[in-house]
Amino acid sequence: MIRRQLKDIAPVPVSAGEKTEMQMLISPDEAPHFAMRRFTIHPGGFMPLHTNKVEHEQLVLEGEAEVVIDGATYRVKKDDVVFIPAGVPHSYKTLGDTPFRFLCLVPNLEDEIILVENA
Repeated sequence: MIRRQLKDIAPVPVSAGEKTEMQMLISPDEAPHFAMRRFTIHPGGFMPLHTNKVEHEQLVLEGEAEVVIDGATYRVKKDDVVFIPAGVPHSYKTLGDTPFRFLCLVPNLEDEIILVENA
């Protein structure tokens, strides 16, 4: 069993993004099938257009963002659920003065982040 407090998990900067950090809530080494992460993109921050080898299941916890998924733009906010298929280009940009926070669950498979040029 795993039990910990969110406040005790140190955020780590996400080098591909701007004003973006991630907390590993449940690591691939701790659970057999999925990892659970919490991302925070601070006001004025973004994650550039990129792809991953694995799918993403996400739940927005706070704030609003413009999320581009496979060329379509969505405005997402608290309590929205987002699915991003493996290999599909996607990006995030915060809207407003509130941090954009979301849970992101991914399968415990090999992943690779590839930045999409000319984004």
